[in-house]
Amino acid sequence: MRVFFLTFLSFFISTSMSWSKPILTVYAPDYFTSEWGPGPSIETAFEEICDCDLKYVAGDLLPRLLIERDKIKADVVIGLNTDVTLKARTLDVFIPHGQDVSELTIPIKWTDRIFLPFNWSHTAFIFDNTKVDNPPTSFEELLDLPNDTRIIIQDPRTSISGLAFVLWVKAVFGDNSEKAFFRLAPKVLTVTKGWSESYGMFTEGEADMVLSYTTSPAYHIIAENDKTKSAAIFDEGHYFMAELVGMTKNAKEPELAKKFMNFVLSETFQKMIPTANWSFPANLDSSKLPEGFAGLPLPQKVLFYTEEEVEHYKDIVIQEWLTAFQQ
Repeated sequence: MRVFFLTFLSFFISTSMSWSKPILTVYAPDYFTSEWGPGPSIETAFEEICDCDLKYVAGDLLPRLLIERDKIKADVVIGLNTDVTLKARTLDVFIPHGQDVSELTIPIKWTDRIFLPFNWSHTAFIFDNTKVDNPPTSFEELLDLPNDTRIIIQDPRTSISGLAFVLWVKAVFGDNSEKAFFRLAPKVLTVTKGWSESYGMFTEGEADMVLSYTTSPAYHIIAENDKTKSAAIFDEGHYFMAELVGMTKNAKEPELAKKFMNFVLSETFQKMIPTANWSFPANLDSSKLPEGFAGLPLPQKVLFYTEEEVEHYKDIVIQEWLTAFQQ
């Protein structure tokens, strides 16, 4: 009886192991994997077609990559953005994504063979149109607003949107960017560490305007049936930023990683982006966007720095910002 039991147990264990599904490990930011982010729905949808388990490892991506380097445990990394890719690229842990990017629905030509965009937006100032009668239509008009205007921005040293903002100022004003920061500083009510705190203060009525994205009003329209939030569109143009996904060269499940990269550009994946990440999908025709996105006002001019330009300007423009805002 004991021999039979041990034989049965051995058979059960070996059979169970043979039935176990392969695991695709994906590094992602906390917001992405949260219950209100796109991660859970993407996980469910991909597992329906991959016969695998998708497991997220959530946290700050770039610091983790810099620590792990060639010992990275992910098959896929999702959530890096176009302002931080150079450091990630120089680690030499990513391989070409292998996707056709000729038909992407983003406002710039994409030629990067390593990082694949999955969503995008422009940096913008959001205002409550029941409180702001004459929103600025240019950066110059913003800087000319009365000093009692209450604006909230994010710190470029700790915030993705904050970094995009100072690069936006540099792209618009060039050598005069420090002067622009000095003109803006009296109007800034506070500088927060991250976007969530800023936007929460704005929606609670503590500020007239907040640094965010051109797609932010879509959340209020779709989720709250509220059309009182709008993006101020500037004549000088708006800074473009995309979020990206990459495949690692030491992936334990390389075929699953390739399958996931294909899935990123699928209509199933892309349709989840607008109302989960509140951004424009990178590969979806505008006719398939939710109604709240379709009518958003967008800038005529798009401003963008390559990753090499970002590395060149980043420290310079952050120091200019500090000089103006520490007075």
